[in-house]
Amino acid sequence: MSAHTNGIGAVGVTDVLVVGAGPTGLALACCLARRGVRPLVVERAAGLFPGSRGKGIQPRTLEVFDDLGVLEDVLRRGGVAPVGMAWKDGVRLGEHTMFDEAEPTEQAPYTGPWILPQWRTQEILLARLRELGGEVRFGTELTALTQDADGVEALLSSDGGPAAAVRARYAVGADGGRSTVRRLLGITMSGERVDPTPLVVADVVVDNLDRDNWHLFPPAEDGSRGFAALCPLPHTQEFQFVGQYREVRPDLSADDVRALVAELTHVPAEDVREVRWASDFTVNAALADRFREGRVFLAGDAAHIHSPAGGQGLNTSVQDAYNLGWKLAAVLCDGAPEALLDTYEEERLPQATAVLGLSTRIHRGEARRGAATRQLGIHHRDSSLSRETRSGLPEDALTAGDRAPDGRRDGLRLFDLFRGPHFTLLAVDTDLPEQLPPLPQLRTARMAAHEGYGRGLFLIRPDGYTAWAGSSAAEAADLADWSALVAGPVAARIPAVG
Repeated sequence: MSAHTNGIGAVGVTDVLVVGAGPTGLALACCLARRGVRPLVVERAAGLFPGSRGKGIQPRTLEVFDDLGVLEDVLRRGGVAPVGMAWKDGVRLGEHTMFDEAEPTEQAPYTGPWILPQWRTQEILLARLRELGGEVRFGTELTALTQDADGVEALLSSDGGPAAAVRARYAVGADGGRSTVRRLLGITMSGERVDPTPLVVADVVVDNLDRDNWHLFPPAEDGSRGFAALCPLPHTQEFQFVGQYREVRPDLSADDVRALVAELTHVPAEDVREVRWASDFTVNAALADRFREGRVFLAGDAAHIHSPAGGQGLNTSVQDAYNLGWKLAAVLCDGAPEALLDTYEEERLPQATAVLGLSTRIHRGEARRGAATRQLGIHHRDSSLSRETRSGLPEDALTAGDRAPDGRRDGLRLFDLFRGPHFTLLAVDTDLPEQLPPLPQLRTARMAAHEGYGRGLFLIRPDGYTAWAGSSAAEAADLADWSALVAGPVAARIPAVG
């Protein structure tokens, strides 16, 4: 099966079937398409998700979007999180700091959260996928899924028509919290009810309310009224409304939303000029028991469900895709051993577990929206893909498994160097080895000493994590040995920089 097939066509064959065209599925498809793998992306709905739900883009995800080539659009069409403003009985109580602030630095240039409605994030990712030659088949539902040692067979029904069989090397369930893929695999989720009080999330157009603040309405002290918030969505007329709801209704109407806004805030129902999207749900935290079954993977909400309080769900989901995408492409295009795919669950399940706990603690008021929510500290030090050959390092030293920080020296910006599907071997205040490791699309560079790196040799993975670290070119043999984990028999090289 070629790594350059073009969807179903006449033969019903593709390399990767991606079920779901939310942020996870679209980010994964972009990761694959730019590496020469043309995925088949199917989405049961007739179009992209219409709501603002996951609106907070964290700094680590901005770095991912930088690499995927969509950061300019994300920054242009989003905005900084506005300062919170607490209200009581129609009177402003004063500003409320919702997030621990962080200034941009050379090593971490993006701060957050950056506010961008989820529907707009998906529009940007879909446009990028189309630039890369990919597409989404909307109105197409997965109805059955089986697999054998060589691939996956799926039955897909388009617009309610008869099902057609598709054969894929691998499949990924990126189809949300009620994942059909997860159900067909028989994978269960374990978790807890975070809050028994249901929430409504809606996109509303409100008259007579300023857009300079994120408006917060604390619950009544006697418990008669729940919490609510109205957050202006950048470059739109809309606010995202979040409110505690006494009872989930099967059909949430626009008038229901207007009535709830009036009940929980000082905004009269008639000032809610439009309700463009609304959804209600009960807050749960749940984690799939495993993220892989044979040749089928789970990613995003199909694998983990979060409270929205920490702004972690969409971000963790995009990073699932970012982790899995380069590994699938390495196996399909570069001849990497299939064991590489085992490291997806090895790395992402512990991260999802940690982020799930963080979101729950923030929801319950047990933790702040601080450094951990920015996700820059996520690391893979315990991964079988991370090898640290140095000893006696300071506690704050960059270590194999850590996120590779940005930096500038002698006209070279590291994020510009890392951007793309390649590995990068970076020599900091030392020499590159004469014999380079046989890695696919290896780019090399040298730079002067840098406080983010110290000195030494650092191999940066395609997803921006440090895979291997050594003190000098003398350890080249160990680096070559490590490369067997991800290298196929043929390795293309990108010209060296610097």
